[in-house]
Amino acid sequence: MSQQNEATVAPKVSHKRVLIASLTGSSIEWFDYFLYATTAGLVFNKVFFPTVDPVVGLMLAYLSFALTFFIRPLGGFIFAHIGDRIGRKRTLVITLSLMGGATVLIGLLPGHDDIGILAPILLIVLRLIQGLGIGGEWGGALLLAYEYAPKNRKGLYGSVPQMGVTIGMLLATLAMTLMSLLPDEDFLKWGWRVPFIASAGLVFLGLWIRNGIDETPAFKKAKESGDISRMPIMETLTTHRREVLIAIGAKVVETAPFYIFSTYVVSYATGALDFNRFDVLNAVTIATLVTTICIPLMGLCSDYVGRKRLFMLGAVAMGLYAFPYFMMLDSGSTTLLLIATVVGLGIIWAPITAVLGTMFSEIFSTRVRYTGITLGYQIGAALAGGTAPLIATWLMDKYDNSWTPVAVYIVLTAVISLFAVATVREQKAQ
Repeated sequence: MSQQNEATVAPKVSHKRVLIASLTGSSIEWFDYFLYATTAGLVFNKVFFPTVDPVVGLMLAYLSFALTFFIRPLGGFIFAHIGDRIGRKRTLVITLSLMGGATVLIGLLPGHDDIGILAPILLIVLRLIQGLGIGGEWGGALLLAYEYAPKNRKGLYGSVPQMGVTIGMLLATLAMTLMSLLPDEDFLKWGWRVPFIASAGLVFLGLWIRNGIDETPAFKKAKESGDISRMPIMETLTTHRREVLIAIGAKVVETAPFYIFSTYVVSYATGALDFNRFDVLNAVTIATLVTTICIPLMGLCSDYVGRKRLFMLGAVAMGLYAFPYFMMLDSGSTTLLLIATVVGLGIIWAPITAVLGTMFSEIFSTRVRYTGITLGYQIGAALAGGTAPLIATWLMDKYDNSWTPVAVYIVLTAVISLFAVATVREQKAQ
């Protein structure tokens, strides 16, 4: 594995400022992104995809959710090229603008009853625009933190942007939980739209913060020395094919169980198991808060024990937890629902996601790092993330509401990622 030596670092005050910019912008983008994910199973099947068969409507809503994962690699190709050629900062301003604009427009979009088939078509178009934005966001936010990090704190700094995922999800879930307190009629008519439209204020805040940061030391050094790739994608696929495949494989266990625990559980628990909507959203909210706290702790831990070891420990735990998770849900107990969600999403998932970005960054050189980590992350997300709720819904329907096939699916994701990461040569703490 190749790794560029980044001896040039900025003063500590710059470190803190960039971490804030990375975390804030990432949190806002993922907030916008997860608003759709949280709302899909509760609202979109009724407002944009009304059908006679509720299962078909739900699957169409999740299909619109899944489609964006297949546009994310395209967004990754475009913005990773810009990021490796022009810089991380400019790229992140563009991605945040795309995401924010699409989110506000979703909140303003009329439903199927108002404009017919045009409603779901426009919804999908706007969701694809979100996918383009988030496709380039993650890699840039990660590299802002990673390439500014002190040598012995790469794991900690690299985990901070990962907190943006859970903070964004936490804000989205809290927003929908608050709106769900409205009567069902008001929630479906206008309540779900409020967080989408209100996100415009957060986007302007994120743009202001990101405009105040400087380019990363590693990219500056590469630019000054002329060590900039002319065609980052071609160079990545030519010289880093193995690393891209490793990243794709590692992403599988990080993304599929995440969307089972955070997105699919909302429709499954409220539908098949008759849990109260507020209780389910509350469980996801608490679990997200727990994992947000655990992520930087796990990132710091990886600076001492290593990324590979911590990741594999988390992946093994994920595979072992799949069956107990559904057993607790199936009990019908609100307390066990909360425990199951907190353990899966809040604790077991934390070490996996905390080290993912740092581990990816350490296997690619600066010349193609943005492109390399983005390709691995977004292709892995497309294959295993966006399809997870859709696959889980299909498996449940095909096997007469048995959760066993879904649990087996989670186990398989762990096996795939363990096999991929086993080939990674461990990096020393630096």
